[in-house]
Amino acid sequence: MKYVGIGFFIGIAGYALTAFISYYLTGKFSSNGHDRSVEASMTSIFVFGPIGFILSFIIGYIWAKNSF
Repeated sequence: MKYVGIGFFIGIAGYALTAFISYYLTGKFSSNGHDRSVEASMTSIFVFGPIGFILSFIIGYIWAKNSF
């Protein structure tokens, strides 16, 4: 259970980091002119954020299992 908890907290950090980076990149490179900020926020929260959480959780779980 300890490994899952560590993986969860690393997943939360990965979600936040991925969401911030994807918000910036989507806002910077989007060709959508009239609602660029809405596109950037929705894409980062609902697409790239969960992907970052899942990948960070897996990495954090494996790291915790091998370290402790």
